[in-house]
Amino acid sequence: MVQGKWFSPGETLTADVLSVRSSVFGASGNNSDPEAWNALVYLDDRPVATGRIWWSDNAFWLGGIGVLPPDRGQHLGDLVLRLLLYKAQSHFAREVRLRCPLETEGFFSRLGFQSVSRTPSGHVEMALAGHDISLDSCHHCKKQDCPNRK
Repeated sequence: MVQGKWFSPGETLTADVLSVRSSVFGASGNNSDPEAWNALVYLDDRPVATGRIWWSDNAFWLGGIGVLPPDRGQHLGDLVLRLLLYKAQSHFAREVRLRCPLETEGFFSRLGFQSVSRTPSGHVEMALAGHDISLDSCHHCKKQDCPNRK
């Protein structure tokens, strides 16, 4: 069974959140934590995926979206991203931004994020206008003959 849990800004993060972050990114906490909403996804009572959203510089920012390596390929990262976008949408976001490794650009572009700039270190900054947030799986899908499309 898949379950999600939210941690409010200022709330102490549990060892579950920090252990997933540490396993995926090699670091657990950072300066954005006290200001961020953190989402944690459990699979069969095991913490397996996390991500966070915070307000800065007139936009909502996403970061720390990751899934434990053995649990990848089950759409859990997609679930975390949608949870974070739902949070932004429920707060009437005008814009959502993120910085990610270049190789993950396609993951975010599926839900409408567009590249804004690239860094020499191999990262890309991406943005999504608040009015373009769509949590519908088929909204950005290019498959016209998909049986899920009605």
